[in-house]
Amino acid sequence: MKKSLIFILLWSLISVACAQQVDKLESDFVFPIQDTYVHGSSLIELPNGDLLSCWFEGSGERNANDNVINGARYSKKKGQWSEKFLMADTPDHPDCNPVLFLDNTDKLWLFWIAVRANRWETSLLKYRTSEDYKKSGAPNWNWQDAVILKPGDKFAETIKKQFEEAKTPDYAWAEYAKKYENMIAEASQDKKKRQMGWMTRIHPLQLDNGRILLPLYSDGYNLSLVGISDDKGKTWQTSQPIVGRGNVQPSIVQKKDGSLVAYMRDNGDEPGRVMVSTSNNDGESWTYAEKTDIPNPGVSVEVIVLASGNWVMAYNDVDDGRYSFAVAISEDEGQTWQQAKHIEKTKKGEGRFAYPSLIQTIDGKIYLTYSFHVDKKRAIKMASFTEEELLN
Repeated sequence: MKKSLIFILLWSLISVACAQQVDKLESDFVFPIQDTYVHGSSLIELPNGDLLSCWFEGSGERNANDNVINGARYSKKKGQWSEKFLMADTPDHPDCNPVLFLDNTDKLWLFWIAVRANRWETSLLKYRTSEDYKKSGAPNWNWQDAVILKPGDKFAETIKKQFEEAKTPDYAWAEYAKKYENMIAEASQDKKKRQMGWMTRIHPLQLDNGRILLPLYSDGYNLSLVGISDDKGKTWQTSQPIVGRGNVQPSIVQKKDGSLVAYMRDNGDEPGRVMVSTSNNDGESWTYAEKTDIPNPGVSVEVIVLASGNWVMAYNDVDDGRYSFAVAISEDEGQTWQQAKHIEKTKKGEGRFAYPSLIQTIDGKIYLTYSFHVDKKRAIKMASFTEEELLN
């Protein structure tokens, strides 16, 4: 047996010991555990039933100019992942936060950001499309461009108005310091700032009327908005901002009555809780983001609607780290969450599991990819389970 294979097997045994899957849901690594940094995966089902995943990989995050977007395919027939392949690379810039999307015509989209000047707030939002992606290896991309967004004056008006109406206590206020809300409102007046730095993280949602909603967020403004296309992605407009204190990386689901709910990471005041906002006009405007009772340690969540109508959330179910990673189900469209099952769980400080990408495939099974970081060893891992396993 080759030394490399022995090493992989030993690390698999170590990871099982350190990162115990307490609820024993089926899982596998997308590729062997490695030293190279990997994060921010995205997962979709292809028309033939196989899966396609991608992630960013390099020596770090926004300061890692060697970052690229890599991908792999999962063959359900073979029950295994392919070798990695390159999906996108902006030379000498960090490529991060890739998101895969199949629209209602089965066109494949890859959205991601190229980080300019090694600062999140100046990132460039890019995309590629393909209609020739069914063969092995990387898709053949037929188009690439940048999504240039132009939030107007109403962006600033909405931020100022909703902060004023919320009357949220400012825990960092001092006589000689500007209030948090005032700083954000002032920055929203800057036309240059509000056109830059909008970043991807979670799958887009396409409504029955064809509208595509692309969830976006800004580390500069520390809030979110939605890219909207009503012409199959040819042009993009912006929603009004989803205003709040640190609500980023929205995951959008649609209720049976047509309204939309966005669940978001909490980058604001303690205690860390999943934040929520709603829209009653197909994503054009949103309510002020409020905290729920769901713990959040400042990390991404994703929520999807199952074929049954139940909702599933993948999240870190603690507020003090990424060492506990779980899925929960809601039978009442998010009013209550129950039956949390752990995908990974370690002692605090021993592991970091985060950034879920969650789908349900046509056969009803639920798949989830996420970042697996244990003792400076990293991989993207995939778990799979059924709705019945969550309910029992």
